[in-house]
This record gives sequence, structure tokens and C-alpha cells, in this order.
Amino acid sequence: MDGLATFETSARRLLDGLALNEHSDILCALHSQIERFEVALNNLTQGVCFFDGGRRLILANRRYADIYQLPHNAIRSGMTLEEIVDLRFAAGTFPDMTRSDYLAWRATIQVSAEPTDTIVELKSGQVISIHHRPMPDGGWVATHEDITERRRSEQQLAHMARHDPLTGLSNRAAFREYTDRETARRTPGNSVAVLCLDLDHFKHVNDTFGHATGDALLCAVAARIKGAIRGSDMAVRLGGDEFAIVQVGVDQPSQAADLAARLIELLSHPFDLGAHQIVVGISVGIAYSLAYGADTEALLTRADMALYRAKADGRGTYRFFERAMNEQARARHALERGLRTALRNNELELFFQPILNAHCQTLSKFEALIRWRHPERGLVAPAEFIPMSEDIGLIVPIGEWVLNEACRAAANWPTSISVAVNLSPVQFKEPNLVEVVHRALESSGLSPGRLELEITETVLLKNTATTLETLRRLRGLGVRISLDDFGTGYSSISYLRTFPFDTIKIDRSFVHDIGAGTNSLAIVNAIVTLGQAFGMSVTAEGVETAEQLRTLQAEHCTDVQGFFFSPPVPFADVPDLIRRLDGVSLSAA
Repeated sequence: MDGLATFETSARRLLDGLALNEHSDILCALHSQIERFEVALNNLTQGVCFFDGGRRLILANRRYADIYQLPHNAIRSGMTLEEIVDLRFAAGTFPDMTRSDYLAWRATIQVSAEPTDTIVELKSGQVISIHHRPMPDGGWVATHEDITERRRSEQQLAHMARHDPLTGLSNRAAFREYTDRETARRTPGNSVAVLCLDLDHFKHVNDTFGHATGDALLCAVAARIKGAIRGSDMAVRLGGDEFAIVQVGVDQPSQAADLAARLIELLSHPFDLGAHQIVVGISVGIAYSLAYGADTEALLTRADMALYRAKADGRGTYRFFERAMNEQARARHALERGLRTALRNNELELFFQPILNAHCQTLSKFEALIRWRHPERGLVAPAEFIPMSEDIGLIVPIGEWVLNEACRAAANWPTSISVAVNLSPVQFKEPNLVEVVHRALESSGLSPGRLELEITETVLLKNTATTLETLRRLRGLGVRISLDDFGTGYSSISYLRTFPFDTIKIDRSFVHDIGAGTNSLAIVNAIVTLGQAFGMSVTAEGVETAEQLRTLQAEHCTDVQGFFFSPPVPFADVPDLIRRLDGVSLSAA
């Protein structure tokens, strides 16, 4: 570099005054040291420049020129700071300030005689870290480092720490921080409302169309939510298909209700996702900061309770948190704790409901139905604790217990009577399901042909290939497979082509309305016709009247089940029920 050349020239002139034959070794050593210094300086990753007290450049390395996008030969020893600044302004590598302001700023740093570290953002988009160190003669040495990529990575990490990576909405951590701040400064006219949103039937979208479509739907939902709120509000993705909104500056609960109603209407419109047009809805729970007083965690918990109520009330609606919901939540948690010990404490038992052949007038099988005899509440309805057992991961051990008990019970019945056992979709996720069924048959001694496993189409919605392989392996054991609640799902008919079920069961909702002037009779007729075409037996559930029975017999249903014959009974009452029903004349009933 020119600065080093000047230094070397001065050194040579000094040595010229000496006897060269005596000092040639010193000159060579000095020249070698200068070359090493130059190599080291030009291989630094930082730009380095030395200025004297007159603000003239002593030397600068190549990296300094590279950082500010200047030609290497444009930087020369002896140049003034002003000349170098002019070069940088011409190259566009200067801060967002005028030339005079920039020079005044550098002069202030120079005369301060104090070490200075600065981060400078250039108009070129670069971010430069400058470390200024004063010299005793009024000059200085400065290192310049381009930290643009590092700053970009830091900003990206900071963004990721506070935002959902899929939708770009704020995340739970940002939600807590923002809500904490807003609730801390709330006033009667500046309150906070938290709205918890949950997509209705999102799981069906994921299971039917795949996770890529599900993710695209979540992004589209997030965009609509963000477009519906004010700049002062915050939209958050809590996880899965759950979202939340922090609504600030709320002086009346009706403002939160208006926003909830607007979101429900907005998200009910179809989503065009390329190959698919999908319609979903949302349910909303609202907690208002002045209602009973609340911090962030309490607001979120209460909004979630209100959301649970909105979903229980039919979905597609909103509900405000009420004090009674706390009691209901505590009762649910108590029930959940009790369920965790119910199996160990022998509180679970099986009831059996008969299924009769509609034409041969004989008892063909019993459906095993689980009951929970709670020590304080008495019998708890399956609709109350079965979904709970799926939520908390207990359905697998409970389902295995049901299977073992049902096989053991059926082994003591006449060989003409089979037993039907319901399998949860969660059980199908277990890789050892076939082995569990095989062990239940072996330990009970029940013939495989006397066991019928009932599944709903939810089982078939996900991992179809794996599920079908499991069904084939179960069929290989010799057991029968039944498709339950037929006609109530999305694609029931297509499943009849996918797997050769032994039985399809007509959902009780169609049987209930069979004589009410609805289309239910036509649906029953169509299901029976399908069953006959595919060589499958057809069972009608929910038979409660003689008129319903006569209609089903006329439609050629294979089997019938319902309270008209018997409600589910405890295991101890099954022998008497067999004696009463076996051989009964249904046509005379």
C-alpha cells in the first residue's frame, strides 16, 4: 500500500546516511518486517485505517476499500478525510446524513480523545461497526467491520422468538408481554379484551386433504384475522388451529362482541386454496379485563373457558366468560383426576345392549358399552368421559381393558351370540393393536369369528394405507369389521369400496326420523341397497318403536338394536336377557 511504501522510503533514506556495507543486514530485516506487516494488514477481516492529527490518511488496508466499495488504487496515503468521504458519497456507501453533518460527527469523535464504538447504517443497506481509538498526536486508528449479515441474522432470530413461523403472527410469548403491558395501564375507558378463537372441524381438513393444505388454510385464516383488527390490537397464533386477539382501548364489552361476530362472519366464507375450496368456521371465547379483574394468564384461561362453552353450544358462535364457568372447569378437572384412577380402582364396568336379527327372530350379538361408576356421582355418561379419555391419553389402556373384558364375557355365552366392541381412532395409532386383539382372543378363548370390531370413518381419514393394512391384519385374525355411524360423515360410500366391511350400521339419527316425513327413509333404503350390493349386513341402531321396527323389516335390514328391545344392561343381567330375547318373535312385537 502507499502508506507502507512511504514508511519504507523514509527508512531507506535514514539508512542511506549510514555505511550500507555495515547495515545491509538491518535494511533487509526491516524490509522483511514491512512486507510481513503489509500481508497481515491486508488479510484482516476488518477494514483498518490510520489518520494523523491533521486528518490525513497514513495507511489503510484493502478490506477498508472493499467495505466501502472503493477501488483499491483510489485510497492513497496523504489523502484527507474529506477526500475519502467524497469518494464514499460518490459510491453510495455513507449514512443517511449530509456530507457536512457526517464530517462534523467524525470531528466530534476525533476531538473527544475517548475510545468510541459506533454502529452505522449506510444508505446502501450495509451495517458497519466502527471502533475508533485516539492516538497521542491527535490522530486515530479505526477498524471497520461489515456486520450486515450478522445484524440480519440477529433480527431474524429476534423475529422468530416473537412470531409464529408458519403464519407470521405474533406468538404466545409476544402475547403475554403485550397483554401484561396493556393490562398494567388499563383505565375504565382503556380496558383489554382477550378473544380465543378455534377453527371448527380443522382436524377433518388435515385428515382429508393433508397437512400441506391444512397449513395453507391456517395462513389464509391468519391473513383474514389480521385484516379484521386495528393496528393497536394484536393477533396471535397460540398453536395448532388456536388463535387469540388482544383488543386494547375497549370501553364496553360490546366492542369485543362486535369483533367476535365480525370474525365469525368473515371466516365462514370459503377459502380458495388452489385445488381445494374449503369452508370452515370458528368459535370464539371472550374475557374482558374489567370483568372480575384479571391478569394476562387469567384472561387467557377465562377466554379459553368461554371458548369451550361456545363450542359446546354448537360452534360458530361466541361466548363471554362467566363466573359459573370456573365451577364447571373445576368440576371437569376433578372428573379428569378421577378418570385417571378409575381403571385402577375398578370403577369401570361393561354394559351390554342386544342386537337382534330382524328376520330370523334370534339374538345375534351384544354391543359392549363402557360405563364409569363414579364413587360420588354414580354412573357417568360415556359421552362425558370418553372424549376426555382421548384428550388425556387414557383411551388406549381403557380400550384394551374393554376388549379383554368383552371377550371374556362373550366366551361364557351361547356360541351363536357374538360381541361387538368399539375401537377409538386413537387406538388405531398404536402399532400393537393387532397384537392386543390377538391376546384378548387367546386369553379369553373366544372364537375370532364371534368378535366384531366397530370403527367410525374417522379411523379411515388419516394414514389410510397404514389403517387399511391394520384392518386387513385384523381380518386375518378371523374377526369381523363393522363401519359404525354410517351416513353421518364425509365419504362413507367411498369407504365401502376401500375395505370390504362385514357390517355397516345405520346411524340412529336416520332411524329416529324414519316416519317423520323426512328423507330418512330414503337414506335407510339407499344404505340397505348398498349393503346388499357389497355383500354386507346392515344393522339399524336406535330402534325405539314398533313402527320403526316394521319399517326396517320392510326395508330388509339385517339386524336391529335399540331401547325397543332393551337398554344396555350390566354383565350380571345378560343371562336373563338372553333367555328373554332368544327366539322372540319380532314380527309380533
